[in-house]
Amino acid sequence: MSQPPSPTESIYQPRPSVHPALFALGLAAVIVGLYAWWPYSVIGGVIALISLIGWLRSNRDEIARMPRRQRTDTAPIPLSVSVPTDE
Repeated sequence: MSQPPSPTESIYQPRPSVHPALFALGLAAVIVGLYAWWPYSVIGGVIALISLIGWLRSNRDEIARMPRRQRTDTAPIPLSVSVPTDE
């Protein structure tokens, strides 16, 4: 039996990160601070802002390590065009 051809497209998954969880925690603290005590909102806002900056920086690094172009062997899906019929 012959072996299947090696894949030409690459799939890139981001590395695990704690930034989304910290961002959610910061936003939750902001909401709690609106109802409880205002320093909770300030602390939550700082946590959310710092985690958002870290998240965006790590996303930029992930995008930078991806290749700009990929060679593909797959055929494009043809576009079917239906011609209107005169009735």
